[in-house]
Amino acid sequence: MFSDKTKAANAKWKIETFKQGKKNTVDFMIEFNVLAIKADTDELHAIFLLKKNVQQDIIKMILRYPPIAMPETLKEWKVTIMLENRDMSPQKDVTTTRLALE
Repeated sequence: MFSDKTKAANAKWKIETFKQGKKNTVDFMIEFNVLAIKADTDELHAIFLLKKNVQQDIIKMILRYPPIAMPETLKEWKVTIMLENRDMSPQKDVTTTRLALE
């Protein structure tokens, strides 16, 4: 059986290498949230990982925002990613989307 330290170490490794690829954005965000909690990832690093690992088309759209509209907190980044995703692809149901934003 894995110890809690081993589970946390595995989650830390996985979140560092966890890329969206062709995954649906909602599914990616839900799994990312679970990994971030298990890995005890701080907010600043979680933002860095989202910007690095979410589909780059979405991140490029966000980085074109005027400075006053640029997301700052992790929650703002999650919401903005989901909003940009909505513009790019069909949306899943509201309950699933809420899970992705938690």
